[in-house]
Amino acid sequence: MDAPNTAVHELDQRAHDTAQDMIAWRHYLHQHPELSNREENTAAFIAEKLRSFGIDDVRTGIAGHGVIGVLRGEQSGAGTALLRADIDALPVSDESGVDFASTVRDTTYPGGPFPVSHACGHDCHTAMLLGAMRILSEQRGNLPGNVIAVFQPAEEGAPAGETGGARAMIESGALDEFSPTMAFGMHVQPFPKGVVTVMPGTQFGASCMVKITVTGKQVHGSTPWEGIDPMPAVGQILTGIGQIYRQTNAFSPFTVSIGHIDDVGRFNVIGRSVTCWGTIRSLSDAVMAQVQERLRSLVAGNAAAYGCQAEVEFLQPVPAVHNTKEWVDALTPSFAAIVGESNIVTPPPSLGYDDVSEFVNRYGGLYVGLGVQDTELVDGELISTPGGRGFVSNHHPAFYADDETLVTGVRLHARVAYDHLTSLAQ
Repeated sequence: MDAPNTAVHELDQRAHDTAQDMIAWRHYLHQHPELSNREENTAAFIAEKLRSFGIDDVRTGIAGHGVIGVLRGEQSGAGTALLRADIDALPVSDESGVDFASTVRDTTYPGGPFPVSHACGHDCHTAMLLGAMRILSEQRGNLPGNVIAVFQPAEEGAPAGETGGARAMIESGALDEFSPTMAFGMHVQPFPKGVVTVMPGTQFGASCMVKITVTGKQVHGSTPWEGIDPMPAVGQILTGIGQIYRQTNAFSPFTVSIGHIDDVGRFNVIGRSVTCWGTIRSLSDAVMAQVQERLRSLVAGNAAAYGCQAEVEFLQPVPAVHNTKEWVDALTPSFAAIVGESNIVTPPPSLGYDDVSEFVNRYGGLYVGLGVQDTELVDGELISTPGGRGFVSNHHPAFYADDETLVTGVRLHARVAYDHLTSLAQ
């Protein structure tokens, strides 16, 4: 074999050799999840593994608990491949039924206590990238350029009042000296095991957090006429959100979801204020701006009608994941070499968000999905495989990922990085 073919063969073989270790790491991470901006032990675990692989430079404490591993190839080359994994968990109970299920509860997280689990698969992402960095480090003699592993905290969104996530890592300046020439990552999904989903255009939506505060006048519950009750205004706002869908082009998807309402008071007190927390998702920046403006008007009008004051804040904006055709064309051959062309699927756009978009927008590259469940695609629809565990969406308490499929993610990370670097060195 010539040198490139030898390196590719070795990467593939070592991915299989390291699979059981990678699965063990995944199980450990799954049993020890930590919420956004609290990933202290997760970060320590990652850093220890990277150092044990002989990674040239391991940097910690970036934008909270972010970790960067720098692998310097020994061949001359102009490229730097950035491989990214998110590391935080969710305030969701673990009903996956696996023998390594989480029993963790966080008693200090704002709004808690909460059960904590990796119901979105970030344990898989972290373990797969660790596996890839191990096998890439063994091939540093054949790497014409550098590989930067970015283990990002707070992808699920930092609590209100805190900063974190991809934007905070970039703004920290920790990546400036490396000038990445490509960013790549993947998200485990309920697609059939081993399927890669990728499309040119917007694959994952834009997002922002919404905070609505409606303020009245606090009074005893026995004399409501002496105060101003903010709750009726909130009720009208929640009902009125449904009308925003009738005021916006039906062919431009978006959602407005209120997930939490906070009324500080007690049963016999009409409270001073009510705070609603939610999210807006869209596939278009223009639609995002339009929906935000309509929500402002809705809140202001209903609050005024009930004699209340109101404030709307849009926090933690995340741009859409937009995969350009040029990058899809450039990296699809790498995917095909691992999973075969028949297992590369164009998915429908998703209103789920991922702040990996900050890296992809800045450096170019792709974000794709990796199927890890017992499902099948029939006429474009996902159905459960007979006799399997079936379709369970991300963020559901029973979300699961097939361990044996995760070696595919290790191979994809490694192959994408290697192919990108060698393409720039030619």
